[in-house]
Amino acid sequence: MKHFEANFDGLVGPTHNYAGLSFGNVASYSNAAQASNPKAAAKQGLQKAKALADLGMVQGVLAPQERPDLYSLRRMGFAGSDAEVLAQAAKQAPALLNACCSASSMWTANAATVSPSADSRDGKVHFTPANLVDKLHRSIEPITTANILKATFKDERFFKHHQHLPEHASFGDEGAANHTRLCGDYGHAGVELFVYGQEATNPNAVKPTKYPARQTLEASQAVARLHQLDDESCVFMQQNPDVIDQGVFHNDVISVGNQNVLFYHEQAFLNTDAKFAEIRSKMNAEMHFIKVATEQVSINDAVKSYLFNTQIITLPNGEMAIIAPTNCQENPAVHAYLNELVTLGTPIKQVKYFDVKQSMQNGGGPACLRLRVAMSELEISAVNQHTLMNDALFNRLNTWVDKHYRDSLAVADLADPQLIIESRTALDELTQILKLGSVYQFQK
Repeated sequence: MKHFEANFDGLVGPTHNYAGLSFGNVASYSNAAQASNPKAAAKQGLQKAKALADLGMVQGVLAPQERPDLYSLRRMGFAGSDAEVLAQAAKQAPALLNACCSASSMWTANAATVSPSADSRDGKVHFTPANLVDKLHRSIEPITTANILKATFKDERFFKHHQHLPEHASFGDEGAANHTRLCGDYGHAGVELFVYGQEATNPNAVKPTKYPARQTLEASQAVARLHQLDDESCVFMQQNPDVIDQGVFHNDVISVGNQNVLFYHEQAFLNTDAKFAEIRSKMNAEMHFIKVATEQVSINDAVKSYLFNTQIITLPNGEMAIIAPTNCQENPAVHAYLNELVTLGTPIKQVKYFDVKQSMQNGGGPACLRLRVAMSELEISAVNQHTLMNDALFNRLNTWVDKHYRDSLAVADLADPQLIIESRTALDELTQILKLGSVYQFQK
């Protein structure tokens, strides 16, 4: 039976905006208060997803969160009608309103951690939604994320869903943005690389001093236990605190892997040699560690271009390709490096560029926009087929975006009560397109 790595891209929500909510994310902070274009953002994401489907990849979509999140605002003490709740929040606590209007769920690399059936002891695909406790605007996502994942991967014969980890800093979990599965073949047992920023319960542990380390070792270990992974299937590796303090808020901003390739910056990790030796000893296949030296690409250029927030995919012909943002083309050092990379004899033979600037300006590139799920043909057949990309779905979703999304959205517009109606109308129609059922609170 054939096995594939499917990519499920997050659909950009109707309230896509630049409120600068993510401390430690350089792009998010530097573009704060600019007007966004939700329609362009959604169409850029759809174009990338459709292009990957056209390349022969298994490609799906995941629905966005309901925003504005009036339920969270009510939990914070705002009362009255929907419009009154919005008006009170805008006047009394605009930062809370901004958090409850975030469209950051489009970055589905943060949605969950996924372990394929080839790795788990019970032979099922396991999902654990990330709790995202480090950022208020993302900590309100996990319950709806779980609903969407369950509606997409519904068949209990093949898929196992777990509750998100306890909502405490000791279990800070950012999902697949800090997790990479390495393997020889998608259907064979692999090594799951969990990258963490700090060991929360060890007061003497090394950690960053300027920006938060969002992922903890304790969270990574808990997910491995939930997913029934053996010790031989796991490697726990610490991200270099110095690069976190330079704006590398997730591991997928400084390294990315696919099958037996790990593409990384030389400053990415601590104890690199020892941990790479552990990966080699646990792998049943040859590993290719592709190191980018600081003299080739600085941390600053890597962060600005999101060189490592690219996707590495295996094409149907067996060659690997990098899916990169056009920002990589526009950065001279990064573009020169990628031109050289495809000539070096590594498994990576191509680079394909996509314009996802609306996402990039808010702090997330191509890899942020997708959740990877390795599955067999049988497991793929058990997925909600209405979420899998094809010509018909692409056209229908573009029509849906044209119908419901604004061309421009400023932070001040988040207080517009009409946005509640627009967003709920759009999402209600989307659940019908994707056959998700009632995944949002307003539908219940």
